[in-house]
Parts: sequence; C-alpha cells; structure tokens
Amino acid sequence: MNASQMQPLTAKELEYISDSVSNEEMLLKLTAAALAVSQNPNIQNVIQSQLGTHEQHINQLIQAMQQHQALAPTQAH
Repeated sequence: MNASQMQPLTAKELEYISDSVSNEEMLLKLTAAALAVSQNPNIQNVIQSQLGTHEQHINQLIQAMQQHQALAPTQAH
C-alpha cells in the first residue's frame, strides 16, 4: 500500500502509537540502566542489541505518525 492509498489514523490509533512510543522509551531507559550495571561481556552484548531494537521501534512508530500526518484532516479553530 503506498502513501496515496493510506487512510488517516484515528484518534484512538494515534493514542495507541503514542502509548507505544512511551513504552519503548521506558524500555530503552531500563535497558540502558541494565547495561550500566552489567559486568558480563556476553550479557552486555545482548543488552546492547536490545537497546538498538528499542531505538528502532521508537523510530518506526514516530515514522508511522509522520507518514499519516499529511493525511490527517485539518481543523479550523
């Protein structure tokens, strides 16, 4: 599906995405804290990989909101 076929996100969908960004940010902070206290290099490598995963998720969620921003109906205030 290309951008011209996309439908605007509903308020509820935007709320879900926003909540997901917040959750991923929390997981990123917790993962970074775990990395800071880890002494085992093998565990540090796994945690570092998880940090990248959470960063990727945040970027994908934000990108999804940005892609749909142009489709959102404008409201006159």
